[in-house]
Amino acid sequence: MKIVIVGGGWAGCAAAVRAAKMGAETVLLERTDMLLGTGLVGGIMRNNGRYTAEEEMIAMGGGELFCLIDQHCRHRNVSFPGHEHASIYDVGEMPGAVERYLKSLNVEVRFQARVSKVEKKENCLMAVELMDGTKIFGDAFVDATGTAGPMQNCGKYGNGCAMCVLRCPSFGGRVSLTGLCGVKETCGQKEDGTVGAMSGSCKLIKDSLSKELVETLNREGVAMTPIPPELIENHLSIKSCQQYARPEFAKNLILLDTGHVKLMTPYFNLQRLHQIPGLSNARYEDPYAGGRGNSMRFFEMAPRDDTLRVEGMENLFCAGEKSGLLVGHTEAIVTGTLAGFNAVRLVKKQKLLILPESTAVGDAISFVREQMQTPEGIRKRYTFSGSTLFQRMKEKGVYTTNIVAIKERVAQAGMKNIFAK
Repeated sequence: MKIVIVGGGWAGCAAAVRAAKMGAETVLLERTDMLLGTGLVGGIMRNNGRYTAEEEMIAMGGGELFCLIDQHCRHRNVSFPGHEHASIYDVGEMPGAVERYLKSLNVEVRFQARVSKVEKKENCLMAVELMDGTKIFGDAFVDATGTAGPMQNCGKYGNGCAMCVLRCPSFGGRVSLTGLCGVKETCGQKEDGTVGAMSGSCKLIKDSLSKELVETLNREGVAMTPIPPELIENHLSIKSCQQYARPEFAKNLILLDTGHVKLMTPYFNLQRLHQIPGLSNARYEDPYAGGRGNSMRFFEMAPRDDTLRVEGMENLFCAGEKSGLLVGHTEAIVTGTLAGFNAVRLVKKQKLLILPESTAVGDAISFVREQMQTPEGIRKRYTFSGSTLFQRMKEKGVYTTNIVAIKERVAQAGMKNIFAK
């Protein structure tokens, strides 16, 4: 039994963990030379409803990566506008920790392994072919290739290649496994109907900030600096992370300590940034052209059911942004875990799992799929941490930080340790 996962972001890593722990020979193919994808420059966990979702997954027996992340957090219980009890992991430590964990599970991780072709038999995927001609056969596959870029999309729909951590010029742009299989995919839209959305944050080199700002960030994990009115740049409408599209994020520079400094705006003109107190020497770490733009996302999402199997394919599953308009590391790990789990169950000829809608994670997977079929829904973004989905969690009464209550709800749904069985 062999499971092949394409894409080594948080979703692909979660799928690999699950498949390996279920006894499958597991191969993880990553286009670049590092794991975690946008998680290399992310870091925000457990804010708002993500706390609930993560604890649900732990109660379901699928929380290994969440527990690993908890071990590498620089700050816990951080609050910033509209967000409570956030944890912030160290972006320097996290990739190596995940790679070592995968290898401890005997996952075969292949770097610089960009898929270029597929071999199919009717609606069954038999093998993927890499750029160097290597063929990798499998019994089931997971598409965790994401939706960001490649360069032509950032040029056509954004402000050009901003030289982000995805590094398309060096490793080649993202290739959709679902697309290679001939399945028609969907693009997300902004409120005005234009295609795609821009990544919602930049990263600054911490040592380029003032001593006072650095001390605040090291101590508190967050710093908020008012922007003089004449320097305000309002990019809220183009952000992929709509949970951070609040007025406070336009009127202030909100900075988070991830090891680098996470600047919660898609981009900000560098000369204007230098006029704000404490940032006169500020320099971008990611993207390098953070004064001009950022990566574009939410192109080519796979049609799928609530087991995360791709429509029209027998043995292909999807996870992360590939599975819909889901924003964030928590959301990627949730869908990756389910995709890897169901890939193994398919090969074992077992019934595929649909997570109950009485759980926050099960409801999210179903709700996002349904919403993406509507003209209004395709223009939104969904995350446990804010906007439409978090509001839904509160309205349904599933949002809570009470771990005992979360465990009880999971048990009542018959999902206790389901991923560990």
